[in-house]
Amino acid sequence: MAGETDLSRLLQSMTPRLNPGQYVFCCVATDHDCSGLQPIASLREAEGLSLVLQRDVADAHGLGYDYIAAWITLQVHSSLAAVGLTAAFSAALAQAGISCNVVAGFHHDHLFVPIERAERALSTLRALAAAATPESA
Repeated sequence: MAGETDLSRLLQSMTPRLNPGQYVFCCVATDHDCSGLQPIASLREAEGLSLVLQRDVADAHGLGYDYIAAWITLQVHSSLAAVGLTAAFSAALAQAGISCNVVAGFHHDHLFVPIERAERALSTLRALAAAATPESA
């Protein structure tokens, strides 16, 4: 099933959900044995394999990190071809002084924000959704 592409509908139905736990970004060698890590996300970069992990998993495996994040999922099924959603929520979060690292999944966008700013990020996203106007007919 294709995701939503209409920006107004995307914003109105974002429904941000805070996932429990604390999350970190780590980088390991591309040949690192990742069994048991169960990453939330991974991306191969020139410098190594970037992983988003639960903080306790990174700690248990002795992996370093310097950014502790909360994970917010936008529950709207957004199309990967949708235009403007990332720009809209990024601008709102930036206006509130909240950094945001975005991972796009097949169905949803996932936002990683500083753990101490999670509630403020949620309220900012909810306000953005509430302010979205229906597309005029």
